[in-house]
Amino acid sequence: MTNVTRQTTDRRGRSRRQVLAASGGLLASGLAGCLGGSAASSGPTAVASFFSFYDFGREIARETPLTVENLVPTGLHGHGWEPNASVTRDIIEADAFVHVGPGFQPWADRAIQTLQDDDVDTALINVREGVELVDLAASLDPDEEGVGEGKGKDPHFWLDPQRAAQSVDNITEGFVDLLPDHEDTFRENAETYKTDVLGRIDDDYRAIFDAAERDVVQLAAHNAFQYIGVAYGVEMRPIVTNLAASDDVTPADMRDAQAFIRENDIRYIANGVFESRRPARQLLAETRVEAYFPVTPYAGVREDWVAKEWGYEEIADNINMPTFEVVLGNKAPEDAGPDGWAEEWRNFE
Repeated sequence: MTNVTRQTTDRRGRSRRQVLAASGGLLASGLAGCLGGSAASSGPTAVASFFSFYDFGREIARETPLTVENLVPTGLHGHGWEPNASVTRDIIEADAFVHVGPGFQPWADRAIQTLQDDDVDTALINVREGVELVDLAASLDPDEEGVGEGKGKDPHFWLDPQRAAQSVDNITEGFVDLLPDHEDTFRENAETYKTDVLGRIDDDYRAIFDAAERDVVQLAAHNAFQYIGVAYGVEMRPIVTNLAASDDVTPADMRDAQAFIRENDIRYIANGVFESRRPARQLLAETRVEAYFPVTPYAGVREDWVAKEWGYEEIADNINMPTFEVVLGNKAPEDAGPDGWAEEWRNFE
């Protein structure tokens, strides 16, 4: 079964122009702050609704005419972001739209509905197709619905490198369908990435968690890291119990975190790079926690990461892995990460 949906029309260019014209002034302005825009490319273009899959896509498309662009502006979290209407223009003008499946990004669901309603033939590549999802965490806000059939599943599957490999396959099939003359290159790039990057990350994560005496991690972050726990046998305790990053921490959430820290003698905690620092600072002030260090579910990028051309691999190596080494007690902060890592990221702003 293919993961690609192509809307049929006999007049591709006309269909897109008609939809753009009908959108009027709402689509007049560009999408500021993106890593790139489809309008800048004269060749075939795929746009992605989420950073991780933009990064996978650009690796798969290396040495082909296909340009892959990220729709999420630099510095913003990919889940919970609501773009203005101009993003629809980028999707309509693109040859393919790489998305995370229904129920995760409402704006992407609306854009897909627009494509379908107006018979625009932008190919839809669902990265979640065929991925085995886990049930929502017991710590999750009971009002959350999740995704999948019955909406009882956790959407953050790409944090597990093995599940992420399935999304690489899905993107590859979509790109092959789009540009079949470059099938060999797409498939070779994908296999190389799955083996040399995702396979290596999986091995490194497993070594970190296998070496740890501690099997709990306190996160001053939202509920996005369950797949790490499932994959490597560790309990991830988020302080924010909803699926999207927010600053919505209740007094009960804080009391639970304080008790968990006390019961497990936790000295270091992890804080989301694109989330509020306030809960982490409160835990520093009110518990024996000595410092917080960064984690991210690969849902966004900082400007300095873009300047260094960091992708999923570099973020895993330079952000998540050193923090897990520290919060699990494998290494002292000064011994984790590259030179200067602890100084840069200890209680980061």
